[in-house]
Amino acid sequence: MAPHERARPLAPGSPYPARDLCSQCGLCDSRWIAYVRRACAFLEQRFEAMEEHAHGRSRDLDNEDELYFGVHQRMLTARLRQPIEGAQWTGIVSRLGVRALETGLVDAVLCVTQSADDRFTPVPILARTPEEVLSARVNKPTLSPNLKVLEQLPGSGIRRLLAIGVGCQIQALRAVQDSLPLEQLYVLGLPCVDNVSREGLQTFLESTVSSPETVVHYEFMQDFRIHFRHSDGREETVPFFGLDTPKLKDVFAPSCLSCFDYTNAGADLVVGYMGATFGRQWLTVRNDRGAELLALVEDELDTAPVTSRGDRRAAVQQGIEAYDKALKLPRWLAELFGLVIGRIGPQGLEYGRFSIDSHFTRNALWVRRNHPAMADRHIPAFARRIISRYRLPSL
Repeated sequence: MAPHERARPLAPGSPYPARDLCSQCGLCDSRWIAYVRRACAFLEQRFEAMEEHAHGRSRDLDNEDELYFGVHQRMLTARLRQPIEGAQWTGIVSRLGVRALETGLVDAVLCVTQSADDRFTPVPILARTPEEVLSARVNKPTLSPNLKVLEQLPGSGIRRLLAIGVGCQIQALRAVQDSLPLEQLYVLGLPCVDNVSREGLQTFLESTVSSPETVVHYEFMQDFRIHFRHSDGREETVPFFGLDTPKLKDVFAPSCLSCFDYTNAGADLVVGYMGATFGRQWLTVRNDRGAELLALVEDELDTAPVTSRGDRRAAVQQGIEAYDKALKLPRWLAELFGLVIGRIGPQGLEYGRFSIDSHFTRNALWVRRNHPAMADRHIPAFARRIISRYRLPSL
């Protein structure tokens, strides 16, 4: 039976099946809602099955790199030798999408542009031209219904698709992949953590940056600072430790506070920043399809091996307690801490582990406090092993 024949659209006003944990990935806005019970990352975690399906095996928990970063063939750092104008960094993701179309590898690219009225309101599209791909450059740090455009696939003539997305979207996509009217699917993943609703984003900007209305994009970077780019070209940075934690502690989406797929375990190729030194992007090739994608642009990249320096553990443990108590440092002290840890703190892959440890411990505590009945089945084995290395506050 075809997916749409089994689909049962939700009645108007009904909550999505994951209710308050819904990440608004868009699956339930398509006929593939029929698969939501086994596709939604917040109803059932299926990491081992997803990895087996996508990569031919699940991660080796005794291999420290795979424990943290998932199944992979290769990791490297890179930047485009000729950056794309207007890209958030050098534009590797956008260039991959363009090359996938130009070479005929795919018929379309699932990516996210923005509303004509608001830079931060995401609008998913099936891009058929390089120009459409380039219109989607720069991250949209809000919840995005990427998978709703799956509804456009039947009858579109699209047989080969490159899908760009974050972990919760890719988990759902992998679960329905075999039912899609496609001959081939390539998945380009983005590491993702701490998305917000559009309203939550406004709260974050207003409490953090000098001119919220002019922010074009921002990112939490490896130098332990948040980098903001303004529409006039001005750059502004704020130390992690200078955030208004009491105000922001509850601004992040519940789906993000219960997510353990920071590194996008189901993607073929992942492009982000968290495992690279400052100024470079971190690429993780998980399987042969990922290698095929990277081959499209590798001769245009300045590449280098991944590196790792420092020890994250003390900083993670201190951060757990500081976040739980919602401590807010004076700006001068936050700047000083940021300067010191940026120079002597974890870098490269060790920074990636720092970020994973910090978020996994925080999220495990959040799930155990807010959804205790689901905690045991929801927190995957690899996350439990990482979390066990730290002391968590009492529930």
